[in-house]
Amino acid sequence: GWCPLSPAGAQTTQLLVEPPWRPAVLWDRVTLTCQGSGTAGATTWYKDGQRLGQNRRDHFTVTESGTYTCDRSGSGLSPPVTVLNEQLVLQVPALTLLEGDTVTLRCQA
Repeated sequence: GWCPLSPAGAQTTQLLVEPPWRPAVLWDRVTLTCQGSGTAGATTWYKDGQRLGQNRRDHFTVTESGTYTCDRSGSGLSPPVTVLNEQLVLQVPALTLLEGDTVTLRCQA
């Protein structure tokens, strides 16, 4: 696996999105997975800043649009992921893209 490092050298929490397209859309049956160095089974989920539950599994399927974050004790809060409920969306792969890269776009309605 991979271990992203913060500038201070501490492992950080990441929020992975499946399918791996941005922006994420509700009708894509989006699954969020919280990864970090924190204790397994000690994941706290937040939607729009409000706690959804503690000691939940490290993944779940999104059923409402909103902005999600997760917290793993020991590695902290993840960057946010927003799941939209739009009628039409142009998506890009959830990868780091550089100028000159070839990219496949996905238009969904």
